[in-house]
Amino acid sequence: MSQSYNSIKPNVIDDEMLQKAVEEQWPEDIGTLAKSEGVDLKNVTELQLGFRNILQIDNLWQFENLTKLQLDNNIIEKIEALESLVHLVWLDLSFNNIEVIEGLDTLVKLQDLSLYNNRISKIEHMDTLQELQIFSIGKNNLTALEDVVYLRRFKKLRTLNLTGNPFCEEEQYVLFVVAHIPDLVYLDFKRVSDTTRELAVSKYHYLIDPLEHEEAQALAQLEEKLAKQKELEYHKRAFVEYLNGSFLFDSLYAEDTEAAKLAYLPGVDDLLQAYRKDFVSVCENLFNYGLKEYEKREAEVSEFYEGLHEALTANQQEGSKIILDFENQNKERLDEIHHATSYNIAESKREEYNEDILQLSETLMTLEIQTADQLEELIKDFEKNIAVIASTFIENVKGMMAQCRDLENRHHEKLLEISINTLEKSVKNELDEDLPDDVRELLVDKTTLVNMVNASHNVHLLKINMRECDILTNAYRWQASVTGKAFQDEIDRNRNRVKEIFQYIDNLQEQLDNSLQEQLDSIELLEPPE
Repeated sequence: MSQSYNSIKPNVIDDEMLQKAVEEQWPEDIGTLAKSEGVDLKNVTELQLGFRNILQIDNLWQFENLTKLQLDNNIIEKIEALESLVHLVWLDLSFNNIEVIEGLDTLVKLQDLSLYNNRISKIEHMDTLQELQIFSIGKNNLTALEDVVYLRRFKKLRTLNLTGNPFCEEEQYVLFVVAHIPDLVYLDFKRVSDTTRELAVSKYHYLIDPLEHEEAQALAQLEEKLAKQKELEYHKRAFVEYLNGSFLFDSLYAEDTEAAKLAYLPGVDDLLQAYRKDFVSVCENLFNYGLKEYEKREAEVSEFYEGLHEALTANQQEGSKIILDFENQNKERLDEIHHATSYNIAESKREEYNEDILQLSETLMTLEIQTADQLEELIKDFEKNIAVIASTFIENVKGMMAQCRDLENRHHEKLLEISINTLEKSVKNELDEDLPDDVRELLVDKTTLVNMVNASHNVHLLKINMRECDILTNAYRWQASVTGKAFQDEIDRNRNRVKEIFQYIDNLQEQLDNSLQEQLDSIELLEPPE
């Protein structure tokens, strides 16, 4: 079934093998040129490495844009080192010694995969290959027909080759496969007939119906999960993720074991519930405010880029009109030079035309300067507006987070008061409540009890401050990013536009010089020698 390398010297994929493979698959003239000048492997899209006694896949990371890879008829034992080939569409690993399907996770564009004639005993580890249309895994060691059910996840799979596996000997093999992969068009090199499909559905509907129900439930769960992820990403862009509920409050107590003990003290539970209610209310106010401010930020950015686009469009239209008018005149000027009957006339026309080119250059550069000034004003106004939006948001966030701290401080004061009163009652044996032993152990020393309550309070304040810091940091970072991008984009645009103008003017002058020289040459040929 697979190959042995006991009598064959294994090869490794080194630079020499790769260079040779690239040269061999190109036409002779191009291959010779590539050999002399070298090949940029990033430009290679297809690579044939079959029949080379390769034992281990390696050194392919340089082929960033590879779409087709042949590694058939080697002695490869493991699928590996393919993670960088993210554009791969076609992969042939047939006639090797592979035992496990693995190492394909990043090949999300793969459409055609051949693992024919290997030693594979299970179909697995292919979940990310959702573009798979053609799959050949014939002549392997597949014994469990149930493995075929795994292939249901590939909704685009139309061609499947399983022939030569042990489970193909089972009587109902074809019907089982067709029933479980209903959209299959070709199985084992034969077209699936409507009759076969109907028989398959009739025979195995008792398996397919519950399977489809499970898949529908799984799909619904996945869609719900993706919707939640999308919603969370939206909240993160608004800088208020996890503030629409009790997450922040719960995080204050997540690792506070001492606070959990203090909750047993008389009156603390009611105090804690009231604190929680008020704290969560502030968080939800902040959350809703954050979403509104996010929409305001997005609207401001969108409005700015719309204005920018309008200004650039007007500039491009005016520039195009100037160039079009010039090129209409340009044709006339070149015709005049071309039909000049003497050197003096041609030279005179050249000087006139050269003046026109210089005037065009000045006009285009003046237009670009005016545009750059206009865009600079737009960007400065945008920067001011963004600064106002950001500073308003930051100040309001500070105010709401201060409310959280105030709630924590008031809760701390009341908790400290209850704790000390309970301690005093405990010392006088006036405590009626039956408290757990670990809680009673706290009611021994006032200093220890106060320190514990204060430590818990400090942890709570720290977590509140950290959440506030996260929001403010994100706001500052957004402000710097969005304005910095606007300025940098304009610098790049202006630089490119000036470069375009210079290149255009240089081309016109070169065209003028060539036209003049051609006409002078023709004049010399016409004039008789003295």
